[in-house]
Amino acid sequence: MSAVVKQARLAFRPLHEEDLPVILTIEEAAYAFPWSLIIFEDCLKMGYSTWVLERDGCIIGYSIMSIAVGECHLLNLCVHPDYQRMGHGEMLLDHMLDLAQKHRAEMAFLEVRPSNATARRLYQNKGFDEVGMRRNYYPAHFGREDAVIMARSLV
Repeated sequence: MSAVVKQARLAFRPLHEEDLPVILTIEEAAYAFPWSLIIFEDCLKMGYSTWVLERDGCIIGYSIMSIAVGECHLLNLCVHPDYQRMGHGEMLLDHMLDLAQKHRAEMAFLEVRPSNATARRLYQNKGFDEVGMRRNYYPAHFGREDAVIMARSLV
């Protein structure tokens, strides 16, 4: 008897408005304080770089980034909790940084919760450094949480 291991098929594609119900489900599963539908719709209207990661044709993650004046700002990078810690977040991040470089961005910026040690470690491993702090940036269960500002060169 022989075992056949099926390799998952992963693919990136642009995020479309019709994807938003699935995106909202993932957002709500992953975050205690998820983005609203209006925020996602505004990102699409603004023409931000919006991408999904599909596994065997199903959306398992997404990312949203603005690019302007030689800089990119990673606004949201999320993987469904069932698919976290499998390298998908790193794949999404690499994809977005590659796109930013193709659009001639020289610096990448993002904010992350100080309490999100997994994300901070990913960003540090990808060359991001802490460059500042935004006080009371994120909603939290008891008040607000600061945001660590991270940056890295793309050149």
